[in-house]
Amino acid sequence: MPVREQIMSTFRQVAKEQGRRLAPLTDELKLTECGLDSLGFVLVVGLLEKSFNFDPFDSAEEIDFPTTLGDFIALYERRVP
Repeated sequence: MPVREQIMSTFRQVAKEQGRRLAPLTDELKLTECGLDSLGFVLVVGLLEKSFNFDPFDSAEEIDFPTTLGDFIALYERRVP
């Protein structure tokens, strides 16, 4: 599954499991307005780490924290083959 689709699927999965209603998932969507709380976001990152064997937030490199879903996806697309 392509990185973008895996990320979108993971957001939907976590929202469903947490009983949250997601905003429409677009590149311009601000992560703070997606419908997940901080726990939900941590779950997304954890599941993606299992899927991709990579956690962009646990890197020696300094990164700009993504503010939109498009930024978040791009962060993974740059690192995951």
